[in-house]
Amino acid sequence: MNRETGVDEVGRGAVFGVVVAGAVTISEDQLEYLQNMGVRDSKKLTATKREKLEQVIRSVADCGIGVASIAEIENLNILNASLLAMERAIAQLSSPPDHCFIDGNQRLKFQEIPPIPQTTVVRGDSIYLCIAAASIIAKVWRDRLIIELAQEYPQYDLENNKGYATAKHREAIFKLGLTNLHRSSFCSHLVNSHLVNQVAN
Repeated sequence: MNRETGVDEVGRGAVFGVVVAGAVTISEDQLEYLQNMGVRDSKKLTATKREKLEQVIRSVADCGIGVASIAEIENLNILNASLLAMERAIAQLSSPPDHCFIDGNQRLKFQEIPPIPQTTVVRGDSIYLCIAAASIIAKVWRDRLIIELAQEYPQYDLENNKGYATAKHREAIFKLGLTNLHRSSFCSHLVNSHLVNQVAN
């Protein structure tokens, strides 16, 4: 039976929290079912719809989640950390893929797993259902993590911004500084621009 494996990441542009990747292998006979259920690019879905679809995807597909830490983001840069998270997601699948469709234009480097044939697809989450499914499970997993962390860091409005640099989040950073889960290299330009604005005003 033919299978398709899609891989996607979420949280690449955030200033707080880990970067997370999802990998999903879908058999040919489940593709139409998931399409009919409404699986598509996670960015085009509401949070409630993503939560429901995540359960549907996990009920019929082989799913893996991979994470790259704050330290890895800082040491490797966000691109390489994202690619590493993708490898780790693939490694969590119950059986190795025959071939992977990778969202974006960057090929995996296979630093932690044996090489697998791969195809990069720009805007792949809008083209391949397996990549869209991977984007959903990664987004739901990361959002749940950030919502948990929001209880520990309530001043940063994480429950609403999910770690991205919204106005409220930036203001909290300016007032309170960074936590150990902020990406300091990402936040430095925010702080610097804020200081420049203060001087200008």
